[in-house]
Amino acid sequence: MSETIAQNKVVAIHYTVKTEDGQTLDQSKEGNPLSFIHGRGMLIPGLENALEGKATGDSFTAEVKPEEAYGERHDGLIQTVPRNLFGENEVQPGMQFRASTDQGEQSVVIVDVKDDEVTVDGNHPLAGVNLNFDVEVVEVREATEQELEHGHVHTDGEDH
Repeated sequence: MSETIAQNKVVAIHYTVKTEDGQTLDQSKEGNPLSFIHGRGMLIPGLENALEGKATGDSFTAEVKPEEAYGERHDGLIQTVPRNLFGENEVQPGMQFRASTDQGEQSVVIVDVKDDEVTVDGNHPLAGVNLNFDVEVVEVREATEQELEHGHVHTDGEDH
């Protein structure tokens, strides 16, 4: 009997994630599965929950709502700031910057640039988006003590 996915198991999956309208956002690269230690917060909660109890060879689809992915969009995270905060840096819509906020470091995306003002959006680019995953479980195994201690999967006997 194959092992099932549970807390602290090493899991390898092939996946494709798309938006509701079918736009592919990400997928496992070049035939290499994504490997991770389950239950350590390495994946969005909705995908981890959908994987729980699955076994090697299982294929499934999962729809993940924003509250179990990157959260809902919050208008309060969109603000206009003085252009001079960016110094001599070129600023154009779509560019990403790290900003220091009251809550610590945060990524922001520039959404509009005027002469002396820049509008930035601190929402995650996928906030408010329903995500659709196609997943194939490639491997489920016990994590080694070293993997649990280091918090990540070691591949092909790799050690630090």
